[in-house]
Amino acid sequence: MGVQSRGRTATHPAAPPPTPAPALGIPDAGPQQWHRGMTLVATISLFIGTRAAWTAAMESSPPVAAVISACYAAILGCAVLSLLVRTRRALIRVDAAVLVTAVALVICGYLLDHAGSDEGVLTAQAANEILHGRPVYGQSWPWLFAGHGVLVTKTMSGGADYTYGYPPLTALLAAPVHAVVHSTAAATLVPTVALLASSLLLWFLLPAPWRSAATAVCLGFGLLPHYAYSGYPAITALALLIPVVVRWPSTGEGGHLGPGGVLRAACLGAACAAQQLAWFLTPFLLIGLYAVRRGELGPRRALAVTARYTATAALTWSAANAYFAVQDFPAWLNGILLPMEQKAILHGQGVMGISYYFTDGSSRLDYYSYGSQLLLLGLLATTLLFVRRLGPALTVLPWIAFYLATRSQDGYFLMMTPLWLAAAATVPAAAFATAWQPRPARLLSRLPLLPRLTGRRAKAVVAAGLLAPALVCVVIAAASPPPLRMSLTPHFAKHGSRVGVTTIDVRAVNTTGTALEPHFASRTGQGASGWWTIASGPAVLAPHTSADYRVEPGGGFHAIVGGHGPGTYLIAVTGTPMTITSARIPAAASATGT
Repeated sequence: MGVQSRGRTATHPAAPPPTPAPALGIPDAGPQQWHRGMTLVATISLFIGTRAAWTAAMESSPPVAAVISACYAAILGCAVLSLLVRTRRALIRVDAAVLVTAVALVICGYLLDHAGSDEGVLTAQAANEILHGRPVYGQSWPWLFAGHGVLVTKTMSGGADYTYGYPPLTALLAAPVHAVVHSTAAATLVPTVALLASSLLLWFLLPAPWRSAATAVCLGFGLLPHYAYSGYPAITALALLIPVVVRWPSTGEGGHLGPGGVLRAACLGAACAAQQLAWFLTPFLLIGLYAVRRGELGPRRALAVTARYTATAALTWSAANAYFAVQDFPAWLNGILLPMEQKAILHGQGVMGISYYFTDGSSRLDYYSYGSQLLLLGLLATTLLFVRRLGPALTVLPWIAFYLATRSQDGYFLMMTPLWLAAAATVPAAAFATAWQPRPARLLSRLPLLPRLTGRRAKAVVAAGLLAPALVCVVIAAASPPPLRMSLTPHFAKHGSRVGVTTIDVRAVNTTGTALEPHFASRTGQGASGWWTIASGPAVLAPHTSADYRVEPGGGFHAIVGGHGPGTYLIAVTGTPMTITSARIPAAASATGT
């Protein structure tokens, strides 16, 4: 039988099976078109800012310019290959080439620009103090900003912040570098290296089609590298948060953290010890982790694994802060809480611009801060109640609160955008399908004044109730009139071709029932000048009284923008309560008739 069978097979061979079409999951299958598009977008993003870097390099460092020119060739080559390669494996190699090109451009950018901003300068000084065993917190270093072109954060009380107001980890990491590189470059090198390392890590952790998106978000578009060159500790925090966020719902599966969960918790604690932005993400992560684990394990085991995760993060945070807390606890505590308590002057793109840019001011600026805090609490509560729906956006939700704050600059949003990408690529909505969440309808049924609500109506009522207080606070702040009525009489002078003011006589009327201590500055467009000197006038303006002030700009002369531009405004601010009043300074022609 066997011989005959083999004979029949040999005599009448069966037709070979048809060759199957390449499956999408096979590495050598053709790449998806959206993967090609992602690679091409990442390639294009590398052009942004590259010309400016090349121009600067040609003036100061021609070898760096030569490397940038080679990067141009690499960008063009990657663009062609991203559209022509036929296999997924080949396209992944193109993704890697895009990443290498981006890394080279970031290194070139650092070599050209590593002087640092105010955050980098303060971090470098803190690293130097650590090396010499001197206190870091509670120390004022005004000479760092004198004559160096480094901007300083002004406060609404008429002063400026010259102290180190960040957790210590970035300064600790910069200290050994500062021992070799005795300049601000030590403080800017740490976040730059952290950004490069985290970009490489995120590239390898993401699914292949998403990797070039990581290159674009982290290193392209000309965004995050410049924050790294400036020495922002938030970039160090971002680097530590990336392994925390990637596939975070898998943390503690089965009730065991394991080495991976412990590492994520330690990275979270270290991120919180690097910069305060990590603090805002932490409670959202803990709520999400508890909800996902409770759906899997039940309340007791979910609470246990979340508690172990939290304890590991807290222990790591404590280890980084222990030396400074023991050295001077009040100074350390005030230092790390400073950004929340310093009452810095208004700045940013959020709703506070209504009172800063579009009206004459507000006597209740504090309500913007109240609204921001209430929105954060409301978002936390909403996340707890609707985690199945909001879980995929958990890495974006914390930053919404900053839009209502008095400091709502775009850096608070965009510096954490790689976390948005990490969650989009590795945390699908299906991960929250069985997550535990309370039932709003059951909660509302216990309130006698409300009708019985179910389903979407109950969710809408609860969400509106949680978020409405923040909106009310914003309306109060925006609708409140300015506390002062100011009439200005400027005195002009001409310096060369420029016309400006040397002094301004201000008639100020306090329309509120609160004593105010005004401080004056000028504003053209966004931002504000240094504080003007009060040459005459009372330090405190009593309620419902008026006074005459004479104020002088720094240096004795301030150029005035006339014509059809935004104009120049004199602003008067107070710290307690936080208020602002704006009055436009008339142009020289209209004021003098010349």
